Amino acid sequence: MSTANYIFTETQYAQELERLQAIEKIFDPTSCQRLESTGITTNWRCLEVGAGAGSIARWMADAVGESGQVVAVDLDTRFVAKLEAKNVEVLEGNIQHLPLEKQSFDLVHARYVLVHNPDAHAVLSRVLDLVKPGGWIVLEEPDFAAARAIAGEDSACQSVNNVNQAIEKMFTARGMDYGLGAKLPALLQSYDLQSFAVEVDTHLSQGGAGIATMMHMSTVQLAEKYFATGAVTQRDIDNYGRFAEDPKAWAIYYATVGVIAQKQ
Repeated sequence: MSTANYIFTETQYAQELERLQAIEKIFDPTSCQRLESTGITTNWRCLEVGAGAGSIARWMADAVGESGQVVAVDLDTRFVAKLEAKNVEVLEGNIQHLPLEKQSFDLVHARYVLVHNPDAHAVLSRVLDLVKPGGWIVLEEPDFAAARAIAGEDSACQSVNNVNQAIEKMFTARGMDYGLGAKLPALLQSYDLQSFAVEVDTHLSQGGAGIATMMHMSTVQLAEKYFATGAVTQRDIDNYGRFAEDPKAWAIYYATVGVIAQKQ
């Protein structure tokens, strides 16, 4: 994946850090439960693909202890460059091209990474190549096709649905699949995996709750890209913000599909 493909590359530092930290606050508890289910322990060598603001890499570093190692990879490492852990190595670049040894990790985790890649199959193949036989992979991807306004003022609900249409058009124009999460289990079926568990979180949320606020942040940052699709106006962006902060408004902002698999 090139930096040109990642939809948040051009966003301002402070705004993007705030958005990434909001994602961590909302989703880390569930991600950590999935990682714990693999039996992660001391001495393990782990890879975090798309390290973001670094919270999962830090959690893994604590779990594997001083005798283990965590490699944190991202296209943009400005938020993780100073991770204060002796057992963490930070690498900047595309996971497909970094010189990482095959079959060298006990556990690989990626959250909301494949969705930003036009060739998700190629990235998935590369990630699985890096897992040792008997090692684990935990993947979490969004399904924006599940998004829809549920309750709220009619005009605001229409604006929310217009923004959802803009999200679809933006991803499609970039050759990406905005509904990738729902297809993730089928993608993984073609690989040699020993065990396979699928979990789905449908993020039905009222306005003012964490995911609604986070999605409002994303909408503000990506407004120009949404305008370019022709699906939304400034009024829609404004209405989306009011809807996302209205405790009487409800929406499914997207679903997250998590897959926990062990390699043969």
